[in-house]
Amino acid sequence: MKTLQEKNLRLSTILSFALIPLSAFATDIYIPSLPAMVNHFHIDGAAAQLTIALFMVSGGVSQLFVGSILDSFGRYRMSLVSILIFSLSSFAIGFADKIEMVYFLRVVQGIAVSIIVVSKRAFFVDMYTGAKLKNYISLFSIVWAAAPILAPFIGGYLQVWFGWQSNFYFLGALTLLIFVLEIIFSGETVKNFTPFEFRSIGKAYAHILKTKDFMIGLVVITFSYSLVVIYGMVSPFIIEQVYHHTAVLTGYSALLSGAALMTGGIISKSLIRKPLIKKVLIAIGIEALLAVAMAMFSLYEENVLTFIGFTLSIHLVAGFVFNNVFAYCLGRFTTNAGVVSGMTGGTLFALTSAVSYGVVNTTSIRNQQELALVFLGIILLLGLTFILFAKAHNKFEFSVKNMEVNSI
Repeated sequence: MKTLQEKNLRLSTILSFALIPLSAFATDIYIPSLPAMVNHFHIDGAAAQLTIALFMVSGGVSQLFVGSILDSFGRYRMSLVSILIFSLSSFAIGFADKIEMVYFLRVVQGIAVSIIVVSKRAFFVDMYTGAKLKNYISLFSIVWAAAPILAPFIGGYLQVWFGWQSNFYFLGALTLLIFVLEIIFSGETVKNFTPFEFRSIGKAYAHILKTKDFMIGLVVITFSYSLVVIYGMVSPFIIEQVYHHTAVLTGYSALLSGAALMTGGIISKSLIRKPLIKKVLIAIGIEALLAVAMAMFSLYEENVLTFIGFTLSIHLVAGFVFNNVFAYCLGRFTTNAGVVSGMTGGTLFALTSAVSYGVVNTTSIRNQQELALVFLGIILLLGLTFILFAKAHNKFEFSVKNMEVNSI
């Protein structure tokens, strides 16, 4: 088995960071093309949005289970095969003539991406420790936010110049290049393989599932990220069909949304030493006020600029909340890195898909006011959930302090 060479650690780390946003990149790049796919396949908007939901559900559910397999059998070879499968399936989607084929291939891609992303997040736990590991983990959501910045910007132009299929050809070519670089510069990083025993794996999952602050934290990041995904699902139709702008503006709006998300993450990283509960509660309060202002302002003035502007401000704060709690969840356990990575990413994807697709298809979001009211409802749920998280977190902190006192 090819192991990672020390001389290639830096390049392998860069490749790992490049692959972590793949799950978001694979969705956001064709968001500006959703209306075009509706016309091409003669389907409605919900059927086009289902390609996003199926990808997220299959990727999320898969992540829940692949972690233990990666801990037992290694990360490198499975990740390598998954990158190749993702690349080939991207080209195949571009040639698909029926939406059912796109659905099937998006499910395949969701499973492939789950293996890739879980293995690459676990890579950092395998190779780094202490302050350096904590620093890298805090960068995850910032790097992840690069996808909503770059992907729809690229996708908007590809849509206008070459059509919706070009988005998937681009994905196929990009991941094929990374596949070659992975062969050259990467290798296996697991030093101590965990025996694949159902009893021990079951105990690891049971321990994680019983950890209240971790599990509630996953719900918190789900609500935070849903604010971004819902906008991604509805904005192409509002910008292009209600405000009558092109897919290029949809791409730019998604780019700015991703930039806002990343900025929130950067601010979060700069305030990493501040008390977790206090800073996140303040941020959620600001989010709620922004959603109320967005709804109220629409009564007097509504256009594409106010629609995008208020959304960006909410997404900036959402990025701050998400980065804080996401980093907390990933760093909550120091063992079973693959399982924890899979549980975190898998639950996030599965729940976000269910919440976002459910909200979009059970509510009417046709303008700024309706989106603001949906945002406000989710933010209120986020606040209530975070209060429960704070109680569980404080209880955990209290127990840790007692153990430290007793050990003296």
